[in-house]
Amino acid sequence: MRDDNPNSWEARADAHSFYGFTDLPSIEERGTVVLTHGEGPYVVDVHGRRYLDANSGLWNMVAGFDHKGMAAAAKAQYDRFPGYHAFFGRMSDQTVMLSEKLIDVSPFERGKVFYTNSGSEANDTLVKMLWFLGRSEGKPERRKILTRKNGYHGVTAVSASMTGKPYNEVFGLPLDGFIHLTCPHYWREGRDGETEAEFTARMGAELEDVIAREGADTIAAFVAEPVMGAGGVIPPSKGYFQTIAPILKKHGIPLVADEVITGFGRTGFDWGCQAYDFMPDAIISSKNLTAGYFPMGAVILGAELTDRMQAAANAIEEFPHGFTASGHPVGCAIALKAIEVIMDGSDGAAPLIDNVRAITPKFEAEMTRLAQHPHIGEARGIGLMGALEAVKDKATKTPFDGSLSVSERIANTCTDHGLICRPLGQAVVLCPAFIMTDPQMDEMFQKLEAALNKVFEEVV
Repeated sequence: MRDDNPNSWEARADAHSFYGFTDLPSIEERGTVVLTHGEGPYVVDVHGRRYLDANSGLWNMVAGFDHKGMAAAAKAQYDRFPGYHAFFGRMSDQTVMLSEKLIDVSPFERGKVFYTNSGSEANDTLVKMLWFLGRSEGKPERRKILTRKNGYHGVTAVSASMTGKPYNEVFGLPLDGFIHLTCPHYWREGRDGETEAEFTARMGAELEDVIAREGADTIAAFVAEPVMGAGGVIPPSKGYFQTIAPILKKHGIPLVADEVITGFGRTGFDWGCQAYDFMPDAIISSKNLTAGYFPMGAVILGAELTDRMQAAANAIEEFPHGFTASGHPVGCAIALKAIEVIMDGSDGAAPLIDNVRAITPKFEAEMTRLAQHPHIGEARGIGLMGALEAVKDKATKTPFDGSLSVSERIANTCTDHGLICRPLGQAVVLCPAFIMTDPQMDEMFQKLEAALNKVFEEVV
């Protein structure tokens, strides 16, 4: 709980830190949790309290908080070549090797990679690439970006415009030309009596209608998360991507997979697009790309967009865009190690994606069990990402009154019990580290269940 001593860590955090994406009433009541270090999937605060982090940091610390191989790769590269850029025809050897590796492990037969410092910047960069292509190819009106309501694509002005969240209204966003289609959440968005197949068909018809209304020649791309992460772990309705992909292809509109969360194993597949069996034209990557050990993002272009971008850049002799830390050698070395740890196996250990696949059945079974609670309306997810949606009335799917802050209360109660989970809307989200063991899974669900029972007794 909050320590109001002016010299406490909590008071020092309040005095000099401006919080983002933080429930300020909770901070006022409880204070900030100030952490000192991590141990496997656990983090430890300044008071020595230990928490099982069921969020993997922010989806990304999938190898845990003290992976020796990851730290060693970072140190070795810092000792060897601690920093550089990727401008003016110069880049580190690590950058070259990572680009080769990313294309090798991607679904693309060939392509090219552009580096950023985050997923937000990668989505921002993608949009600039598409606008650059439109003007280069004599179609400057091709600027509109289609995304979905409740989707999340970042926090820069452009990527926040892609994000279909109402909170961006406080910034006067979205910018013009960013169009949000219906969230493909059948449980919440389906109409009375509408089957899932009919819902999916309606999503396709809506896309056709939007393209007809706006004009295909004005639309630069359709960008979608394979599973909506910050929207509350929302998988698409059955057949969704098989419905929309042919429509986009017919109209010559690129399909971009935002795999910031789903890439590198979170779904149990290498990529989320493989989990849902569709081929994008480009992939946005971050988070698991470095297992959280370095801030990095990447735009991975497939063959067609690579060729078009190269032709457009050749025409003016450059692509006038980049970041000081694009392709940072330490970040690239860490990413190479992360890919090895997650996908190939490292230092005698099996690939972490094998453990994801091994423990997913237990994760799913526990989620299904908790979904039997009378105030859990839906358990959803895939692989090691899941959400439990709290409802006041299960039969009617009626949510709790927002003033009750039910999901925030559940998350705070979990913290009191030594478990970190994330409230999103009326849902509680779990995205544990890939290194989780069966006993740690038991601990996670036992603490969550205790928190659910306590909060629901208080609000019902």
